[in-house]
Amino acid sequence: MLKGSTLKALDVRILRRFIESSCQQQSSIRHYANGIQRTYITFNDLRNKSRSYTKKELVGYSMQDMYSVVADVSNYYKFVPYVKKSHVHSRDSGGFKADLIVGFPPLNEAYTSRVTLEPMALVKSECHDGRLFNYLLNEWRFSPGLKDIPNSCVLDFKVAFRFKSLLHSNIANLFFDLICDQMENAFIQEVGRRSGPPSIRSHVLTSKRS
Repeated sequence: MLKGSTLKALDVRILRRFIESSCQQQSSIRHYANGIQRTYITFNDLRNKSRSYTKKELVGYSMQDMYSVVADVSNYYKFVPYVKKSHVHSRDSGGFKADLIVGFPPLNEAYTSRVTLEPMALVKSECHDGRLFNYLLNEWRFSPGLKDIPNSCVLDFKVAFRFKSLLHSNIANLFFDLICDQMENAFIQEVGRRSGPPSIRSHVLTSKRS
């Protein structure tokens, strides 16, 4: 665990290194206040049944630490917000199926996802036959972090879905950013509970909502 001036110096190095490498193709860099991006609902949002959210973040845990928690779908109901049930079955060499019940007022959905696993690298959950939506994707990719800090990695987190009803889409839109942030934070907190404090502070590298 790193503290004090050493940690602050690392923060500066981390931001410089990853902004140069991860954002070199972007014409501008979005700034965040207290780690939260401010977003606004537009008229186009109200006509769109599809939603997506992507985020790249450097965290102070290893790829193995993060993967073991995200792949632990059977225990999602214990630590992931709004997940009321998570039952894993039909395991095979590439992953498994999971029955989940997810709900936040006024929406509740029971569905089965196909979860694809690539050990230490990918956890992808997809559903194409939900009662409220046509498509739902949750994807986590893990890649190496800083070379001189082995207990770190870069997360690529993605949520995407398309509702069958425009009404349900507009209701979900009111909570979408909050839910995505809460979901990701819940996984980070669970890793901390299992593995201890992070080696470095987390840093958001890119974030996009559409």
